Amino acid sequence: MELKSPKGILQYARIFLLYLRAFPRCERKPFSVILKWHKKGKADIWYFSDERGFLGFSTTINGEREILVDYLAVNEKRRSSGNGTKMIQSLIDHYSPLGLFLEIEMLDEKAQNYDERVRRRRFYLSAGLEPLDTYAKLFGVDMELLGVRCTMDFEKYHNFYLENYSRFAYDNIKRI
Repeated sequence: MELKSPKGILQYARIFLLYLRAFPRCERKPFSVILKWHKKGKADIWYFSDERGFLGFSTTINGEREILVDYLAVNEKRRSSGNGTKMIQSLIDHYSPLGLFLEIEMLDEKAQNYDERVRRRRFYLSAGLEPLDTYAKLFGVDMELLGVRCTMDFEKYHNFYLENYSRFAYDNIKRI
């Protein structure tokens, strides 16, 4: 598997189309924002591929000591074959020795997508991430942080957004 910056319109188109299919509208920021932050060097966009073609993509928000995995999606035709785990491991290795973390929806048995939340959490834990025991309400959604090589309390997490992303996002993160 290869992790690389996308080259050319075709690779960006594959990423964009998977982005639209993999994430509900309410979870997507305008793709132009991702591209803007990437151009400024504050975010990375990764294109994953192997000898069979496009595996998926990831975007990150880059801090000085920690990296936030903002989006990660595996091509629908390539799922359930260990590719997602390989993608996570590639990110962990690429950003070593920096800390790497991400946000997932908290487990809530009353949530309509409870089973999906359980599967997602189990996947990230099996890929090498650990609970950071930090929880926040991000744009009204209760989130749990998972990571590797980092500690992240609420204040550090909250300030990560202010220092590395935007005041708007910072203002929409609340302590649970």
